[in-house]
Amino acid sequence: MSDILFFALFIFVPLLIVFATKRIKLAGAIGAIVICYAIGLSLGLSNLLPDAAEGPRKTLSEVSLVFALPLLLFSVDLRAWGKIAGKALLSMFCAVLAVSFTATVLYFWLQARGTSDSEQFSAMAVGMYTGGVANLAAMKVALAIPDARFTLFATVDTAVGGLYLLFMLTLAKPVFGRFLRPFDATARQDGVADQAEDAPGRQEMIVSVMIALFAAGICVGLSLVLAPIISFAQFEITVIVLLTTFGLVASLIPYLRANRMAEPTGMFLIYVFTFCIAASLDLSAVIGADLTIVAFVLLATAGTVLIHALLSKLMGIDVETFVVTSVAALLSPAFVPMIVERLRNPALLMSGVSVGILGFAIGNYLGISLALVLAR
Repeated sequence: MSDILFFALFIFVPLLIVFATKRIKLAGAIGAIVICYAIGLSLGLSNLLPDAAEGPRKTLSEVSLVFALPLLLFSVDLRAWGKIAGKALLSMFCAVLAVSFTATVLYFWLQARGTSDSEQFSAMAVGMYTGGVANLAAMKVALAIPDARFTLFATVDTAVGGLYLLFMLTLAKPVFGRFLRPFDATARQDGVADQAEDAPGRQEMIVSVMIALFAAGICVGLSLVLAPIISFAQFEITVIVLLTTFGLVASLIPYLRANRMAEPTGMFLIYVFTFCIAASLDLSAVIGADLTIVAFVLLATAGTVLIHALLSKLMGIDVETFVVTSVAALLSPAFVPMIVERLRNPALLMSGVSVGILGFAIGNYLGISLALVLAR
């Protein structure tokens, strides 16, 4: 019974937030994503959630994400997407350069402070900030990183990553927008299918939601069944690649691409995902950690973002593409829909997910290669 109550909590709070953004002007100006993240973070830091809530929270975060991704991709217009894909790929290349340079510099800083096997931390930073948790785990196995060292890095990175995401959701665009050019307004709807403006009736909405969820369920089912069979990468990566592929294939079906409830349903699931993820963060876990490692993660994150921004300026990359690709690299493709919704720029969804998957693909190679070079 308690599980049902926790499931209801993690769904009802985002639903209430969405309702508030449509009724309260200030809430609408702040945005549902930021409010979901702020309330979820406050709930996580308050330690009010009992241990029994962890199972429902984790399950709901995973289910909401895998259904949201195809739902959001149903409205993608592949014919127009190519117009903005090049800049995202260039921005991802800048992010890879930024994290590689930052991790190398910090390696020498750790060496100077007497930290043994400092290349392990640099490798974990490169793996994590180009691919994500799966790549971080791969670094542990490939480089025989001790459990205590791996756990410390992962714990500190979770806390710092939460602060980073909050910054990207709120201040990143106005801060970096001061020197990065704005996104091309004429391209804002490129890659997104046109839909009718008239609001659907209640019955039509229910039918459209059910059809969209059914189609998304087929995508999820196929992905989960085929992922162990194909197995070209870690299970999580393979699932995301397959979900993206099936979502895009489904977007070629005119009825699904014109389904006006697929995108809002997908976005609500992203609100649920955001709330669940934020509720899991616990900054108190960092208290008592080695301050050198805390500083390393902070410097690695901040240095990567700043150098990425400078390279983006030199390459003429706009601020919104920079923000989306930064999140895709430093966190994972799973967080791209969250940022895209905050920017109100659905044209960047496919680009962000694509470069995030590319980061998954190259993260292991980069992290291991850098560790071997530095160790020598």
